Amino acid sequence: MSGFRFLNLVRPFLPILPEVSSPDRKIPFNQKVLWTAVTLLIFLVCSQVPLYGIMSSDSADPLYWMRVILASNRGTLMELGITPIVTSGMIMQLLAGANLIDVDFSLKEDRALFSGAQKLFALIISLGQATVYVLTGLYGQPSDLGAGICLLLIIQLISASLIVILLDELLQKGYGLGSGISLFIATNICESIVWKAFSPTTINTGRGPEFEGAVVSLFHLLFTWNDKGRALREAFWRDRLPNVMNLIATVVVFAVVIYLKVSVSRSPSSRTGSVVNVVLTPSSCSTPRTCPSCYNLL
Repeated sequence: MSGFRFLNLVRPFLPILPEVSSPDRKIPFNQKVLWTAVTLLIFLVCSQVPLYGIMSSDSADPLYWMRVILASNRGTLMELGITPIVTSGMIMQLLAGANLIDVDFSLKEDRALFSGAQKLFALIISLGQATVYVLTGLYGQPSDLGAGICLLLIIQLISASLIVILLDELLQKGYGLGSGISLFIATNICESIVWKAFSPTTINTGRGPEFEGAVVSLFHLLFTWNDKGRALREAFWRDRLPNVMNLIATVVVFAVVIYLKVSVSRSPSSRTGSVVNVVLTPSSCSTPRTCPSCYNLL
């Protein structure tokens, strides 16, 4: 205990860790909107750029149901999504809250060391995840890929994780609106809902080709089936693909959550007469909690 501090181990890495400098002036609202849009555009582009060197695989995606809340997209630069930065933040906050590491947030130096530790830990986690993904054959057998391609895949995943960290830091420093993590998750959720609602692609479920999009399927069934009642039942309750009830349930849940958030923020306390503080901030509501039927659209 002779003056040793865990955060001091991070100090040698601070000069080499990339960092977004704090703004030296107040950022106008229109510039914040612009920076937020640029951040979102970079994230969407990375979500569509495939990793170089992967082999096509028809295996099931073990993380399929988690990709929406992790803001990840299989086989692309956003394969890891926000997993490294969220995991690093949770672990560091837990260690600090339990007083397992000595940190004084009132000191600027300690805040810088703590932020650097989170960033360094996130990169280490991304290195571990990328190595496991590649060596376990998620992109093809390592023996078939070769050592060079395996190393290139790991470098791509780590670089993409660093981009996510810097984009989140860019918004957190005040250049944009809200939190990068919340923005990426919300974008992933909205993209998934819109696609499952209006997708024009057809999928053969054993009964012939059907439109994947719930709304598109609704109008297609109404115009092509003579029995309109049966067409409505099929569009609202089909179980193989997204249906209209899934869409309605998702909209209702989102509306209820928003209504409760606004109600809590505006209702006076019955005991003290003061306004209740809002607990549901964007950063604390990053992980969506919806009803089971909503997951068919996520």
